Amino acid sequence: MSELRVARSELILGGQKSGKSRRAEKLAAAWVGSSSAHRSVMIATAQVHDDEMRQRVLRHQRERAQRVPGIHTVEESSDLAAAIANAGGAETLRVVDCLTLWLTCLMMPFDSERFSEDAVQARVNALLSAIEVSPGPIVLVGNEIGLGVIPMGREVRSFVDALGVLNQRVAEKCERVCLMAAGLPLLLKGEL
Repeated sequence: MSELRVARSELILGGQKSGKSRRAEKLAAAWVGSSSAHRSVMIATAQVHDDEMRQRVLRHQRERAQRVPGIHTVEESSDLAAAIANAGGAETLRVVDCLTLWLTCLMMPFDSERFSEDAVQARVNALLSAIEVSPGPIVLVGNEIGLGVIPMGREVRSFVDALGVLNQRVAEKCERVCLMAAGLPLLLKGEL
């Protein structure tokens, strides 16, 4: 296998179980392995609302610890800009997994009030600025969900639209963008 090159910023898109998180983990492992001064931080955006999700998160944590020993995990479901800024300096690669769950936390009501449209846009703008000024490399993971049928219901259509716009705006800021399918990266922007 050829050595992975870590970009200054990379957006990894794909469907469920397409290999997005695995690619992000491989980039983090390559970064940490390239210098004893390097470290990596996983900024996890999922919120646990049921037992199935709790088990899923625990399984991901165990598997990630095996694939990327020493990766530190920070849980942040709303203020990604602050989490990115506080993750470390130039020696730290940040992995944000995932933008889709983050946007879900902002837009969809669970146990608390959802954010207003203006508040969501403020968080998105802060994220875009954080990507630009991140002192170390950053890898962002997100779902590409706009390839299927048009969803039923105003709220779901609104979410799909908002995610599509978020993906476009983040892709614009990133040096590299790839789409994952069947565990394989398809380069959309930049060089692998």
